Amino acid sequence: MSNQLEILAYKETYAPFFESINTQWINEMFVLEPIDKAVLSQPQEHIINKGGKIWFARHSELGIVGTCALLNKGNGAYELTKMGVEKSARGLKVGEYLLQEVLNEIKQNRSIIGIKTLFLLTNKKCEAAIHLYEKNGFVHCGNVMQEYGTSYERCDVAMKYALNAQGMSIS
Repeated sequence: MSNQLEILAYKETYAPFFESINTQWINEMFVLEPIDKAVLSQPQEHIINKGGKIWFARHSELGIVGTCALLNKGNGAYELTKMGVEKSARGLKVGEYLLQEVLNEIKQNRSIIGIKTLFLLTNKKCEAAIHLYEKNGFVHCGNVMQEYGTSYERCDVAMKYALNAQGMSIS
């Protein structure tokens, strides 16, 4: 599958995919919150201009089918956020490939980016995603929930990235 996928960095021309992919999955299980609407409609302003990054997964036949963002929360804390896969591409392991590529890039560039803490917020309804995060080195963290968990009403799970491949703590 990975030979059919390519990871692309953010360009303004991809912004509509960021909005549509995330809106699709959020609306399937939850309700778009005001923070979602703001970030999804203006990713340049809310993510890129604040020192974050956005990636896209492009399938050789299906086009752009996935996206994931890294949101700079200040003081070396970054949130892995807005990870979604187009409904038509689910089951193709796009999310896993995208997550692993993003984590590899973060590990390679963490001193440049200045990451001290990498976390994510989700909901217990997202069982498959939680399993994927656990499989890739994220652990449940009450401290993250206390500090950042109020960002979204739907958030009831907080996870932190534990260790990189070299055994150095990224958190």
